[in-house]
Amino acid sequence: MLRERHPRAGAFDGEVTIEFGLETMSLTVLNVAYPFAGVGPNAVGGAEQVLTALDTALMKGGHRSIVLASEDSIVAGTHWRMPKEVGTIDRHVRSRFWVLYREAIEEIRRRFNVDLVHLHGIDFHAYCPQDGATLVTLHLPIAWYPEDSLRYTRPGLWMNCVSTSQARAAPEGIRLLPPIVNGVDVDALSYRHARRNFALFLGRICPEKGVHVAIEAARSAEVPLLIAGKVFPYKAHQQYFEARIEPQLGSGCRYIGALDFARKRRFLASASCLLLPSLAEETSSLVAMEAMACGTPVIAFRRGALSEIISHGRTGFLVEDAAEMAEAILIADEIDPDLCRSEARARFPSQAMCAAYLERYRDLALHRAAAE
Repeated sequence: MLRERHPRAGAFDGEVTIEFGLETMSLTVLNVAYPFAGVGPNAVGGAEQVLTALDTALMKGGHRSIVLASEDSIVAGTHWRMPKEVGTIDRHVRSRFWVLYREAIEEIRRRFNVDLVHLHGIDFHAYCPQDGATLVTLHLPIAWYPEDSLRYTRPGLWMNCVSTSQARAAPEGIRLLPPIVNGVDVDALSYRHARRNFALFLGRICPEKGVHVAIEAARSAEVPLLIAGKVFPYKAHQQYFEARIEPQLGSGCRYIGALDFARKRRFLASASCLLLPSLAEETSSLVAMEAMACGTPVIAFRRGALSEIISHGRTGFLVEDAAEMAEAILIADEIDPDLCRSEARARFPSQAMCAAYLERYRDLALHRAAAE
């Protein structure tokens, strides 16, 4: 079989080609971040962390990576900077940003030979290109997306989930590629720290993450709780923090804000356990994978993909309510830290996730080239 070079490759000086079996291709990929969350090594959200890993993997693989993201982002490839919204995010702000993102995507596609656009935001439908190879990764619960956006089909548009349980929740008739499971940088998380007597909540501070349940469980277990994460400027999130979380803070319950990667790793490695009392059907959980990579057991509700990530009794505990979570906190030291680390290394390495996406990029770009 003859080697085939992608017809759009080689457009840039110094561009490197990479072997993919019998094909030799170099790709130009535009990753589009959710407009209201920055990407980079210290990104807070799971989708943003995945995008950051893909940007780095593309550059290391000799491809061209373009990232459309807010100006406070840090990227490995070419950063097409967008404004950062500093006020409350409401429907007027969203509409204004959607126009900006539609215009920016078309400008980037005109200026560069983009082989594939990869969209990561829940609002992807508002700025999705009308043609060309496009991949949408559905990072959030299927029910949170407008169903019309999931049923939108055109040649060259594809979608994928990030877990088996998420894909099972999709309505009939939606064209989905096989899921690609998320991963984390297990090597960077291989960090050992003396265990401290505190439980940790780490994630977005919003109602569906169940922070108030973590407080209840830790208080019942009489174990100190540290709450780490960002309160995004959505009215509902801010009201939740002010009404349900802030009044309960004190000596046994502290809010320490958002963490950069180094501090996140240190707190994960030193916590007695990580609490994930999510009230939503989680599609994945990078923080659960990160905790396991640090050797820290995870105590979580049986919601969505959390049951796929946590091995009950081996790497943590799956519980039903705050009372069971409190009981699990008290026996968290029975979990073997080395088993947690080995499971994370075997099941959730970011290298496997990135390799799967790069292979998908190649397939979709070839599909597009064959159609042209």
